[in-house]
Amino acid sequence: MAIRIKARNGESAEQLLRRFKKLCEKEGLTKDIKKRQYYEKPSERKQRALRKSTKRVGSGR
Repeated sequence: MAIRIKARNGESAEQLLRRFKKLCEKEGLTKDIKKRQYYEKPSERKQRALRKSTKRVGSGR
């Protein structure tokens, strides 16, 4: 999954970089990188998922 961006006519480096960042965010790369920045034990991952699901169920009232 390589992201490739070609410069358009008269496009500055700042505009090219902005377009690249938007594309990375759209693909979910920035969120994935932040999530994998630190190791999370499987038990901690399960606890976080459980807390998230209880928030969803509890907020329906």
